[in-house]
Amino acid sequence: MSLSTLRIIGFILGIFLITLAIAMLVPMVGLLVMNQPQDLNAFLWSSLITAVTGCFLVGQGRPKNASLRPRDMYFLTSASWIVVCTFGALPMVLIEHMSYTDAFFETMSGITTTGSTVLSGLDNLSPGLLLWRSLLQWLGGIGFIGMAVAILPLLRVGGMKLFQTESSDWGDKIMPRSHVAAKYIVLVYFTFTFACIGAYLASGMGWFDAINHALTTVSTGGYSTSDNSMGKFSDAAHWAAIPFMLLASLPFTLYVAAFRGNLRPLWKDEQVRGFLLILCGIWFVFTLWQWHSGDHAFMDSLRLVMFNSTSIITGTGYAVGDYSLWGSFAFMIFFYIAFIGGCSGSTTGGLKIFRFQVALTLLRGNLKQMVHPRAVLIQKYNRHVLDEDIVRSILAFSFFFTITIGLLALALSLLGLDPITALTGAATAVCNVGPGLGETIGPAGNFGSLPDTAKWLLSLGMLLGRLEIVTLLVLLTGAFWRH
Repeated sequence: MSLSTLRIIGFILGIFLITLAIAMLVPMVGLLVMNQPQDLNAFLWSSLITAVTGCFLVGQGRPKNASLRPRDMYFLTSASWIVVCTFGALPMVLIEHMSYTDAFFETMSGITTTGSTVLSGLDNLSPGLLLWRSLLQWLGGIGFIGMAVAILPLLRVGGMKLFQTESSDWGDKIMPRSHVAAKYIVLVYFTFTFACIGAYLASGMGWFDAINHALTTVSTGGYSTSDNSMGKFSDAAHWAAIPFMLLASLPFTLYVAAFRGNLRPLWKDEQVRGFLLILCGIWFVFTLWQWHSGDHAFMDSLRLVMFNSTSIITGTGYAVGDYSLWGSFAFMIFFYIAFIGGCSGSTTGGLKIFRFQVALTLLRGNLKQMVHPRAVLIQKYNRHVLDEDIVRSILAFSFFFTITIGLLALALSLLGLDPITALTGAATAVCNVGPGLGETIGPAGNFGSLPDTAKWLLSLGMLLGRLEIVTLLVLLTGAFWRH
């Protein structure tokens, strides 16, 4: 990688750090409004350190006539998440006097919208720190991506390419100019956020809780202001959260198309219809099972099932009660749907619905080919012909996704973690879901008791899951570093 390439990457990372330093001012404003200035110095010093580092990188200048190749985008994408997490952890270290390992884990979990936490006693935690955790998830959901798509074209760097390396969105371009697309994406994101705040306020939440939970709902992050997660709040708040978790799990590019007057793609998109069909099926079967076997009335069973299953399948990670105590059937259902995720181009993690649908399309085609060996079959998905590049990328990702979870679970078990904690911890990290299963890291627990090595491994798993694995793995190949 040439010196000019490193300089332009450093220049862009500097812009990200300056943006992060500005974001650190938001909790400071919140603390002043709430008349709790005790943690202002921590955010002030964190912001100054981050801003000075960002200004130093920007001050090196951008080389003239320099541009990034498509493969350089993979390095930029990986570096941006690591650098942002490195500096985003500073307020947690200064406020809670946490170890840097815990602070980095919490920040990586926030910025990747995973939602796993090492903190307890959230109800009595500093309001500035609670707001910072929520803001990290909101920025990680779509904010940094939208900003990158808006800024990089101005630097003559392909912004949509960066968006694709993070979101796996391989659909049609929604607009001819990527920075225009970014403006609409950010506008949709803001609209959902403010609408979610209004819905939570209407459900009886206070302003502080409503703002925090709106930031982490729209980003499908799942950080809460209470150890009881959403179980602390009213039934109306649970019903208010469900539609916004769903909206955030659908492709934002389709919202942009709808915003511009073209509603057809949103209703005709196969992954949208497939995702809603799967979720409705889970709601129906699981509600009947829970109602029949539990002590809840039908509407309570419906609410608990809809909320918890939507939270897990979208990777949000909220919890109402400890659903791991619902029985072995519920245990397996929640474990399975954690792998699914939402749609490509959304804020969710997991395998994404379209990969399951393409795999089913390929399976049907292979079965037909076995019956009619000489037939020429044209396989399509979402009205597009499935070419070899798409099929190859899906197979490669699915393979490495599974292998990553398996190897991470094996490494965690070597550290002494029990099988359920190791397996579900690895799965929830790579799928960016949040809580695992079992007594230690389940909905009623947290990751604070795990050894430091396990937290670093899980942080790597969260980053791999957020960047869809191959974006980071390509950096380990010799071909990437050769001219």
